[in-house]
Amino acid sequence: MSGFNSSTNGHPPRIGVFICHCGTNIAGKVNVPEVVEFARTLPFVAVAKEYKYMCSDPGQEMIKHDIQQYGLTRLLVAACSPHIHEETFRKVASEASINPFLFQMVNIRELVSWVTEDGHEATEKAKAMIRAAAKRVLFHDELEPKKYPVKPGVVVVGGGIAGIHAALVMADAGERVYLVEREPSIGGHMAMFDKTFPTLDCAACILTPKMTTVRRHPNITVLSYSEVVEVSGFVGNFKVKVKKKPRYVVEEKCVGCYECIEACVFKEPRFPNEFDLGLGKRKPIYVPFPQAVPPVPMIDPETCIQFRTGKCPKGCVNACGDRDGIDFDQKDEIVELEVGGIIVATGFDTFDASRLPYYGYGIYPNVYTGLEVERLLNASGPTGGEVLLRNGQKPQSVGIIHCVGSRDENTNRWCSRVCCMYSLKLAHLMKERTGAEVYNFYIDIRAPGKGYEEFYDRLLQEGVHFIRGKVAEVSDWAMTPDEENRLVIRVEDTLIGMVRRIPVDMVILSVGLEPQRDAQEVTKLFNISCSTGNWFMERHPKLAPVSTMSAGIYLAGACQGPKDIPDTVAQAGAAAAEVLALTHKSVIEVEPNTAFIDERYCSGCQICVGLCPYSAIYYDEEKKVAVLNEPLCLGCGVCAAACPSGAAQQHLFQDEQLYAEIEGALVGVG
Repeated sequence: MSGFNSSTNGHPPRIGVFICHCGTNIAGKVNVPEVVEFARTLPFVAVAKEYKYMCSDPGQEMIKHDIQQYGLTRLLVAACSPHIHEETFRKVASEASINPFLFQMVNIRELVSWVTEDGHEATEKAKAMIRAAAKRVLFHDELEPKKYPVKPGVVVVGGGIAGIHAALVMADAGERVYLVEREPSIGGHMAMFDKTFPTLDCAACILTPKMTTVRRHPNITVLSYSEVVEVSGFVGNFKVKVKKKPRYVVEEKCVGCYECIEACVFKEPRFPNEFDLGLGKRKPIYVPFPQAVPPVPMIDPETCIQFRTGKCPKGCVNACGDRDGIDFDQKDEIVELEVGGIIVATGFDTFDASRLPYYGYGIYPNVYTGLEVERLLNASGPTGGEVLLRNGQKPQSVGIIHCVGSRDENTNRWCSRVCCMYSLKLAHLMKERTGAEVYNFYIDIRAPGKGYEEFYDRLLQEGVHFIRGKVAEVSDWAMTPDEENRLVIRVEDTLIGMVRRIPVDMVILSVGLEPQRDAQEVTKLFNISCSTGNWFMERHPKLAPVSTMSAGIYLAGACQGPKDIPDTVAQAGAAAAEVLALTHKSVIEVEPNTAFIDERYCSGCQICVGLCPYSAIYYDEEKKVAVLNEPLCLGCGVCAAACPSGAAQQHLFQDEQLYAEIEGALVGVG
């Protein structure tokens, strides 16, 4: 072997190979002792050893000891995924005075033992991968992490309970927080609920104090009715542009007297209130709900006479008087923020029940979704908390259908996690408020949280009926006098083995949770990824559940996957802790696996400029070459893969390193 990079003052490199059993994860399929003997025969390998758990303290100490004893200059560890332990063994190398990037990790767990049926084939595959890594590591360079200053401040995108809790945790720790919410008020879905399971706490009673604290906190700036439109920069140094949409009410001048609403030319509300899901009415100038934060009205230009005709008497302007808080000329405003970290907490959407017409939503007036019933039950809702049918009477019987849009190959295959419990909660509240007979139609009850099973038992004692089976349809087709003028739920009761027809006055559809409809646009904006079903993807489901693949950007709440309020709050706290660990540093170290462009070979074709997802490359008109802005580069390798002249390369993935690895893997293959 010639031409490899040497940092050993002209002496031949000395490679140490350390192979992990990973309990039986690797050793149960791969003949580890045989692989160790093979590794000892490879060029420049000075020592090869095995250990049951190489990542354990004894395993790490053994590696450090052997580095000193055998004078090793390069390190190779064959174990599990680099995503899990590459940093672990780089640290071991560094502590033993080897540059941490003169190290190569071989994944013989996920890529060999877990996916190879035959033990002999797995062993041979492990040998080939170790031989490839031993050739590759000879070409590694001594690299050093880049250091950049970290800007203070955090942007939290989404003002639901996840964003609220994360903002408060960080603000209480002294961090400057910008809470961006696209709706006119923070609060999210939780603000729409009446009570929360399983304790039946008043949702507003536990949420509103936190909303008020957010508004008054000296370290938090609430940017409501606003959206993030551009994100640039890199970990510790993000630039975020936020578009504030016009309320046509000047937030700084409003005192929350609401006299403008009273003075509106429309004396009675007559337009659908979005917060009440269209069940209630509002005026053209309104607040979404009484506890809204900020408590500032807004004007809907689609329904306001002044915007539509220009001939309104402007009672709202006169009512505001000298405060001059109404401004019909407001325009979009761009706010530019420079922060160290970002938390994405954009929440979820509920499943559109009209996609399943056999349940009658949108066809029969007394078929509601669970969220609509939450608004009916809420004291600040359209009916003041009284649940009535469309004819103004109380329902005598209610059917609650579980898993609408969830656990279904035709819609969403995932379990939405909250539907069983909120169905039980609604069953309790409906029985409490109306005295109706309540039927729950379920596939199976999933109640894994603290106090959840006990709440289910409570519903059984309260006399709620549970029918196990998937509902086939909801119709108004009567076959008996008891079914006249009622909704009929047809279901196969799997516990008694027969099809039943249950007549009810009201049907509640327990719709599942879905990602926000603009999830793909959000991923492009923040350079994060989606997993199955368009939920935002975490870096690692167990070891990094709130981090994303874009350093410095974290996830909180149901945007990452369906979860209830306790889990959402816990994840928001975890995301806040991760950001604080980042922003409380004066500098941050960034791995040197960045790209670089050799100007000698650059033809100026600019292919890399358009492909770079992080805008880290620009074209130098004077030199006629592409230039890399290294702090913006996150090492994705797109430019290196696309460059036709080979001028764009990437540290740790240079051509000579990859060719050596391929050569090592293919030795003996013919």
